[in-house]
Amino acid sequence: MDANWDDLRIFLTLARDGTLSTAAKSLGVSHPTVARRVQALEQQIGARLFDRLPDRFVPTSAGEELLADTEAMEKAALSIQRRSAGLSDTVSGVVRMSAGEAMAVLVARHLPWLRARLQHIEFEVVASHTLANLSRREADLLIRERVPELAGIVARKLCRVGYAIYAARKLALEETGLPALVDQPWIGFDDDHSYMPGHQWLHERLGRRPEIRVNNWLVLHDAVRVGTGLAVLPCYLGDQDSALRRVGGVLPELSTEQWLLVHRDLRALPRVRAVMDALVELFQRHRSVLEGRGPTSP
Repeated sequence: MDANWDDLRIFLTLARDGTLSTAAKSLGVSHPTVARRVQALEQQIGARLFDRLPDRFVPTSAGEELLADTEAMEKAALSIQRRSAGLSDTVSGVVRMSAGEAMAVLVARHLPWLRARLQHIEFEVVASHTLANLSRREADLLIRERVPELAGIVARKLCRVGYAIYAARKLALEETGLPALVDQPWIGFDDDHSYMPGHQWLHERLGRRPEIRVNNWLVLHDAVRVGTGLAVLPCYLGDQDSALRRVGGVLPELSTEQWLLVHRDLRALPRVRAVMDALVELFQRHRSVLEGRGPTSP
């Protein structure tokens, strides 16, 4: 068999996505193109690769065997791509960073400083809860609260982030001790985002779910600003907002570490290494703000 890698890539995508329409969307080709290329591959191999069910394509036993080999080919191709990128010796080009939405906003605030230091680098900042796949170059760098147990990932610690309770300045609070605040309306995350810092802590202290639940730090932030209720926010978000006031001190039990993640094949790429070094310096320069020890808005 002398299969074309493009045909194998289409086969691999269909096996993962399960339908012609989703595979076509992932590949950026038409629905008929996927069907035609898979059929041509089956004819070339001389075996049926998929069972065509009413709602999806499922690999046959022959398809499963080919899938394992094709995934190995994909892994090798991606490794070659990453390693060849690392051969460049110029500090220029595009660096794609992925972070949660609040941390992405923090990075965006300091893009002028980053651009001044790295004038020949183009920045792409992606706000997402989802862990981008570094092996497939979905991002060059990740900023996350924990280091995933994935092969090939190199981590550098950036900082610790402090969290505290915040309320709108216009929201009248007679007492600010936590027992007195329990009966206030609260804003938190929905059940699908129970992994967010402060979510479990807040449930335990309130003995109930917050009255308002969201899935995004920035929505949470805005809901607090307009006086909807109280919420736990990262200090670098709450302290810099003149419409908010901190209620009580930093909550040490909620402090989280922030890590800068990169694939080991890309860490030596000059533009990636330059951005990593700049980010480490940036977070160190603003360490007090990130930890909640810096000045708050007047």
